[in-house]
Amino acid sequence: MRIVLAVLCAVALVGCRSDKKPDEQAFQSSIDSLKNQTSSIDTELINSVLQQIPSPLEISVLLRETGKGYDKSLLNSPDNAGRYNTSHKMALNLGVYGTDLGYTNVYQRAPDGTRYLKTIKSLADGLNIGQFFDIETIGRLASNNKNMDSLLLLTTQNFNDINAYLQRQSRANLSVLLLTGGWVEAMQITCEMSSKVPKNKTLADTIGEQKIILEQIAKLLSFYPDDEAMASLLKDMEELKKVYERVTINYTFKEASIEVINGVTMVKDNSTTSVEITPDDVLAIKAKMTEIRNKIIS
Repeated sequence: MRIVLAVLCAVALVGCRSDKKPDEQAFQSSIDSLKNQTSSIDTELINSVLQQIPSPLEISVLLRETGKGYDKSLLNSPDNAGRYNTSHKMALNLGVYGTDLGYTNVYQRAPDGTRYLKTIKSLADGLNIGQFFDIETIGRLASNNKNMDSLLLLTTQNFNDINAYLQRQSRANLSVLLLTGGWVEAMQITCEMSSKVPKNKTLADTIGEQKIILEQIAKLLSFYPDDEAMASLLKDMEELKKVYERVTINYTFKEASIEVINGVTMVKDNSTTSVEITPDDVLAIKAKMTEIRNKIIS
């Protein structure tokens, strides 16, 4: 999407759902919407992509369930934040740090989480969106895992507000970069862990399912052909798509159902997805993802 979670867990996350998986029907719907867009991308479209991306929290829970302990080396050090002196770099790494913050939260590493929270606020201020981050409230909610639902709601609302604001300021490209940075970091961490526990089918399937999300992110990036930084990132994503060609996703649609859990009404996605992905596929995706991620955090 666990810690001192931070504001931007919404960046790669907005997925307050836990059972929802990317599917071809939703993908096609997004593509149809994209065809009607011009030079900017509306909030609804970006959110439709966000809602299909596994949250840093969801990914981190999967990692913890592998039995592997906290590995700080997987994350982008807050000390690197000083390198990011352009709006593109700041936006991408704001997304990266949002994912890292979710990871530290799952493993209850509050001191590390606090550092990431401060770094996120600093980058947000650099992008003139720091006003959307209520650090005091976020810190209070993040101090207790029982507040996770409230924290996810807050971070999701923050991203929605940020996206709408950037749209009004003709800076919607930064929303796409926030999303992309968070997604890349979440997938990088997942690939690293999956390569260590190759028999864990859940991790491998999660990586395979991202083939659909990758298509959508590439489409979003393609709307900015005159932006050199985004064009370069799109090129990287197109290369990653080639690696994903060996992955097959089979989707079976089933009607959603309504469930009440702990007094909260939730929509349960009953559709199923099967993924055909081999350990060699995971390693190939990991190699390309590492290359892309290194460019982002350098």
